[in-house]
Amino acid sequence: MIASASPAAVRGSLNPPDATSGRADAGLKDEDYTILSTIHSAKGQEWRIVRILNVVDGCIPSDRAASTPEEIEEERRLLYVAMTRAKTELDLIVPQRFFTHQQTKLGDRHVYASRSRFVPDTILGSFDTRNWREQTDSSTKVAGKEDSLVVDVAASLMRMWQ
Repeated sequence: MIASASPAAVRGSLNPPDATSGRADAGLKDEDYTILSTIHSAKGQEWRIVRILNVVDGCIPSDRAASTPEEIEEERRLLYVAMTRAKTELDLIVPQRFFTHQQTKLGDRHVYASRSRFVPDTILGSFDTRNWREQTDSSTKVAGKEDSLVVDVAASLMRMWQ
């Protein structure tokens, strides 16, 4: 789970013990933060933006906690906790596939992921859905064409930090 005070976070931390409401350091309260946290550690916390990674069967619910109905229900409650940490923006990240470990040198083995059973088709209308292909195709153009988009990365970064 990733929590952020703003989308353009400039200071990050990994689940600091003194993190409350997105402020990890009292001396730097005016800066933006990105906090990487487990769902368990996020209980009682609240952030403006929350991104939950790997909302797929096998991760949420975990394969290790899916042998009894009680374990499945506990996993459902954990997702609920994670989702209710967001004040204004919630992103559920569903990767299309995972690459497998222990591949050969030129290996490209992967497994396809399926969206978590806790996010059924019947509620998808409540979400704005995006996929990576749509995002990249609409915001970039092929280099070398006269109407290609030129991005000044240094200027963009300077605007972020001013």
